Amino acid sequence: MRILVVEDQDSIRRMIEALVHARGYKVTAASSGAKALDLALTEPPDLVLLDLMMPGQFDGFEVCRRLRADPATRAIPIIVITAMDDDAARTRATEAGANAFYTKPFSPIALLKEIERLGVNPSR
Repeated sequence: MRILVVEDQDSIRRMIEALVHARGYKVTAASSGAKALDLALTEPPDLVLLDLMMPGQFDGFEVCRRLRADPATRAIPIIVITAMDDDAARTRATEAGANAFYTKPFSPIALLKEIERLGVNPSR
């Protein structure tokens, strides 16, 4: 099972990559929304871990909306991991199509359980 990690901060992206890779998942990573969309549409992942605040043309909200709008990526579970800890961000993320919302700093164990709860298991 492959997870797409979308995070513009290198240290956080590498930490999330290491976490899910150690659990047995294949990992692809992107540091921008445009790159994330390109990767997801070229080779759809089994799950997306998505930051909301990213530089460039597409922030995480727009990436989420575009993934939900495309038939090839519409059903992919999306977990938001963000520093935005307010009701407005949660509402916008949910409306854009996010399946779950975690604020930084987050519990690695809780995140791994959420990934499995969404039906993405490394053994598949």
